[in-house]
Amino acid sequence: MGQYIAVGIIAIVVFTFILIVSLLKRYKRCPSDRVLVVYGKVGKSKTDESRSAKCIHGGAAFIWPVIQDYSFLNLTPLSIEINLTNALSQQNIRVDVPSRFTVGISTEPGIMDNAAERLLGLAQDDISNLAKDIIFGQLRLVVATMEIEEINNNRDKFLAAVSANVEAELKKIGLKLINVNVTDINDESGYIEALGKEAAAKAINDAKKSVAEKNRDGAIGEANAHRDQRVQVSSADATAVEGENMAKITIANSNAKRRENEAEAERLAVAAEKVTRAKALEEAYSAEMKAETARAEREMATQKADIVVPAQINKEKVEIDAEAIAEQTRREARGEADAIYMKMEAEGKGIYEILTKQAEGFERLNKAAGNSRDAVMMMIADKLPELVKTQVEAVKNLKIDKVTVWDNMGSGKDGKSPATASFLSGMLGAIPPFEELFKMAGMELPNYLKGKTIEAETPKKKIKKDAEDIEPVKE
Repeated sequence: MGQYIAVGIIAIVVFTFILIVSLLKRYKRCPSDRVLVVYGKVGKSKTDESRSAKCIHGGAAFIWPVIQDYSFLNLTPLSIEINLTNALSQQNIRVDVPSRFTVGISTEPGIMDNAAERLLGLAQDDISNLAKDIIFGQLRLVVATMEIEEINNNRDKFLAAVSANVEAELKKIGLKLINVNVTDINDESGYIEALGKEAAAKAINDAKKSVAEKNRDGAIGEANAHRDQRVQVSSADATAVEGENMAKITIANSNAKRRENEAEAERLAVAAEKVTRAKALEEAYSAEMKAETARAEREMATQKADIVVPAQINKEKVEIDAEAIAEQTRREARGEADAIYMKMEAEGKGIYEILTKQAEGFERLNKAAGNSRDAVMMMIADKLPELVKTQVEAVKNLKIDKVTVWDNMGSGKDGKSPATASFLSGMLGAIPPFEELFKMAGMELPNYLKGKTIEAETPKKKIKKDAEDIEPVKE
């Protein structure tokens, strides 16, 4: 029994030792030239957001098995050569800016996380190419915002602008800008070279001018000294012989000749100086002319972009609007034509239905009457009230407030009846009788409507009788 216990204890001890050794292997230390990146389940950040990785520089961390793993980022600086050519400056002049940038992975807490997310697993060459693309773009951007004189003369400002722009973009991928070195700046138009020549010519001309001025001062001082000497000697030897005076005259002439030669030499020096200055100005003006030509071309392109392009756009817009209005007019006309067609079609269908129903009614009436004549008679009998109403309407609105008759017996047409009776008979006779209306329609009234079976007074006789009853007005 004791043997089994001893074996179990030994097994437990061995297992514990193996476990401790394996756990010690999972404890990783970070070298000073690298960044330890622990990824997997690494907890949350201060803002309670899930972290993709945990970066450690100059320390150590325990890597939990299964749920975590680790890798290293190399902090060795990368030297990147940037040969920027044909970069467009603010003056629209192409500039070549050869330079060298030194970058490396940053060890700042937030930027290390960017490096772990975007650069982990990439080779040094891949990181260098990625940084080169970013540097090229930002360097072109800085050159486009500055003039050539400013880039050439104020290098500190240029390097500060480049560093600020490039470093801000490199931080987004976890890199840090260590150094910027611009070797030389050239332009395709020779503007920078012309500026150098102008400065050199100015320095040379200033030096020549200074030497000429010193020579002139020395000659003037020497001449003044000789003059003082001669005056004093002449005043002391006023009583000298005529030979000495002649000698003095010869000396004076010699001095005049010497001064003339000195003046000629000075004139030639001044002329040479002016010629040199004129050549320097000519070269400077030539460089300025090229710069102004480039600026004029840029202004022309700007004017075209600001005037011609909007005018072309407005022209196309007017054409599109005109086509839209024409299309709308065509559609409205087509709609009006369809509406008129449908209205006429509906009216035609309505008239067709009315005529069809009338024809069916006439056909049934004809069948009921037995022949067309009786059917027509039935139709006229149906319209008889309207005919009577029409006759009554003919004299309905005739107003006679007072009738005064001066009549003599026997003044009628027949010589017997009074004229009043003839007048009334004529008024009633103006109304078309029914029999005449029927005859005009090609029909004949029935006998019971003609009054042949019933003896009655005719309208004329009745009118005559009424006229006889009227008492004539005596004269």
